[in-house]
Amino acid sequence: MGEAPGDKPYEQISEELIAERARQQAQKEAEELWRQKEAEITKKFRDAMAQEKARIVAEKWKIEMEDRKAAKLEEEKIQEELKKREEEERQKGEELIRQQEEIRAKELYLSLKQAQQHSQHSDDDQEWEEQLRRSKAADEERSHKARRARDEYRRQSLRAIQKGRVAGLSHLFQGTNLGNDQEIKVNNNSATPLLSPTASSNIWERPSRPFSRDVIIRWFKEEQIPRRAGFERNTNRIAQWFHGIISRQEAEELLMNKSEGAFLVRVSEKIWGYALSYRQQNGFKHFLVDASGDFYSFLGVDPNRHPTLTDLIDFHKEEIITSSGGELLLEPCGQQKNPPDYSPLFE
Repeated sequence: MGEAPGDKPYEQISEELIAERARQQAQKEAEELWRQKEAEITKKFRDAMAQEKARIVAEKWKIEMEDRKAAKLEEEKIQEELKKREEEERQKGEELIRQQEEIRAKELYLSLKQAQQHSQHSDDDQEWEEQLRRSKAADEERSHKARRARDEYRRQSLRAIQKGRVAGLSHLFQGTNLGNDQEIKVNNNSATPLLSPTASSNIWERPSRPFSRDVIIRWFKEEQIPRRAGFERNTNRIAQWFHGIISRQEAEELLMNKSEGAFLVRVSEKIWGYALSYRQQNGFKHFLVDASGDFYSFLGVDPNRHPTLTDLIDFHKEEIITSSGGELLLEPCGQQKNPPDYSPLFE
């Protein structure tokens, strides 16, 4: 080393090894910083897309037929703007991390240089060189693995962004036909006409809270049937997930042998609304759905408002109910009784 013509001096080789190790360590730290920054950016704009989608779903029922095309164009414009802002922020994040990587490489170089100077006081130069060689090889292996992990993360992130941008948008501006059907099927063989608020001989005045099964049935007939609560979208069939006034225990028995993601909606005896019973991996969850106003929304867990009960269910087939639980409505739980448990609501 340094003896034959053309050989590099020991000091130059050591200098190059230190510089390379410092660069590799800085690159590793920069890749970790970018992974965290990438996750923050992806989550930020995924949440923004979900909120915008929920807002449009909640307002679409108010839009007149001739304005729906304009509303769709507005939605696409907003999505394009969000995508543009995301890309700008992503570029800023990459530039910031690149600058931090350069600064860190210099800091590590100085640190390793000082360590080398301290080691020069010993006679173990050969051991020092071997340590540098091993360290460089280990850093290269870690860098290779980190680069592969980062590339895979970016591919997964891109697929998630593309799915969030296009999923569930094709049905946003379909008509709901609220209250326009003359006949609604309770099961495959019979039909029951819609009851309107004017069909009752007495003026309906809702109590402050449900206090009997009869009052709940009257509320459902006079307020909920005209809003097509419990029906499939654009059909006269009762939705498979809809149930009558059944207890929490009955709901859990129906869901007992189902897989995670199974759900049903039952008429609540506690509030003017419903309870969504959900099968999770190790038990059950029950969410109250407020229907006392002119919209449907979960109490205490989700601020989004939906014009119909079916809209709420369809929305959470694609968007989780809570971030901590990650609940998605995957499998509707149907009837096991004949006649169905919702029959008294339509008699």
